[in-house]
Amino acid sequence: MNRHAAHDDPCPCGSGQPYPACCGRFHAGPLHLQAPDAEALMRSRYGAFVRGDVDYLLATWHPSTRPDSLVLEPGVRWLGLEVRAHHRIDDEHATVEFVARSRLAGRATRLHETSRFVREGGRWFYVDGDVG
Repeated sequence: MNRHAAHDDPCPCGSGQPYPACCGRFHAGPLHLQAPDAEALMRSRYGAFVRGDVDYLLATWHPSTRPDSLVLEPGVRWLGLEVRAHHRIDDEHATVEFVARSRLAGRATRLHETSRFVREGGRWFYVDGDVG
């Protein structure tokens, strides 16, 4: 997918905001890796999947669970994101429940996950999640 968005393209995370004002500011520039909360980080990670930004995905994955490398499935078309819940457990821990829809080779898929996030050094990181 084209990794360059026009200034007025809507953000793939579904916020309704233009990409540069939403997740784009986390994907590049001085705010890189500094989403203000776990939901914003989760949305920006979805946007990174849509845009094929493996570097951002790895950089926002907690080192304790991050794989050495990540290869995205070629041909996946991401169709939408629904955030169902964001729970801040304390200042350093949160969960985000979401459903992400995609299509590969004509077959639709739904990923329903409750993801765990941790904040360290002022930055939120994806840790892992329960699919269900």
